Amino acid sequence: MLKLDEIPVATAIEPRPDGVDIPFWEGMKNGELHMQRCSSCKTWWWSPVWRCNECGSWDLEWPEVPMRGIVYSWVRTHQPFVPAMASIVPYVSLLVELPDAGNRRIFGILFGEEGTLEIGSEVTGVIQPASDLTRGMPILRWKLEDWK
Repeated sequence: MLKLDEIPVATAIEPRPDGVDIPFWEGMKNGELHMQRCSSCKTWWWSPVWRCNECGSWDLEWPEVPMRGIVYSWVRTHQPFVPAMASIVPYVSLLVELPDAGNRRIFGILFGEEGTLEIGSEVTGVIQPASDLTRGMPILRWKLEDWK
């Protein structure tokens, strides 16, 4: 069972060089999940964009959304493909759909009990504090939880 403070990151995690995702990372530092949404047509975006691909608006916002989602897909990794992850294999990577963010999907690693993990399982996000393991960045992780 993975514990939150024991999960490393595989590669350097940081805001993109163009800065489009800085509000996401600022939210992480404050213990919040912020996702991008077009102010005009209300379309949600992940990965972040400078201009809405739906309506063409440049007016984008970053509202806070609840850190809860539905497992859309998952995979258990048994091989240490990346040296930094060797200490935690096997681990489970999730693709989580966020119902409060237009069902946009975001990746993350499951920690805690796997229980009855399946597609459709409910998960709650928890932010792993910045540390040497996370290369100095706060990281969103997921745990199984019934939040309905």
